[in-house]
Amino acid sequence: MTDDGEQPPAPEDTLRLMEEQRAATVRALSGDPLLLYAPWGIAWLLGFSAFFLHYGLDGVSYAPISQMQALSVLMGAQLLAGGVAAFGIVRMAGVIRGGTSAKGAMFGYAWFGGMVLMSVIGIRFSPMLPPAETGLLWAGISLMVVAVLYMAGGAIYHNWPMFFIGVWIAAVDALGVILGPGWHALLTAVLLGAGQIVIACWLRRRP
Repeated sequence: MTDDGEQPPAPEDTLRLMEEQRAATVRALSGDPLLLYAPWGIAWLLGFSAFFLHYGLDGVSYAPISQMQALSVLMGAQLLAGGVAAFGIVRMAGVIRGGTSAKGAMFGYAWFGGMVLMSVIGIRFSPMLPPAETGLLWAGISLMVVAVLYMAGGAIYHNWPMFFIGVWIAAVDALGVILGPGWHALLTAVLLGAGQIVIACWLRRRP
């Protein structure tokens, strides 16, 4: 009993409090998965589903969606997702002091720069390609930018889930580019779009 008459906390209560504080610290340093992964999942599920309905698997459209409409959905959703992801990374860096915080802030801004560069490359080379290959170009380079930045982020923060998600995105992107526009859109919508939403929710809920 303490001097003021109160009972000292039981050992199990102290251990539970320490574990809760440790878990909160890990979550703060690792970032919020709902900000880092879910926005891309939603963007890709919407955008690449539109592309899949436009292309089909046999070259025949499954719905009256033009390529430009599908591209507009994808690009608008990706720009929004990139902004949310950058906010999540800058917010994650805000709990760290010193040089590491500066690295995190610069990495967060790199997302915006990567999206801008991707748009410049796509606009420059799109007129030189057939319509189906134009869509594949935009899809391929956008996923490439995200995959590389995820892997770089995993290396900066020693965040293995982020690194392996980047590897996974790169692998699906490469396979889809090889198989063609319709398959690329389908694989990306299912494996990367819906998949990232599931992963974000799982990472958010796990102890």
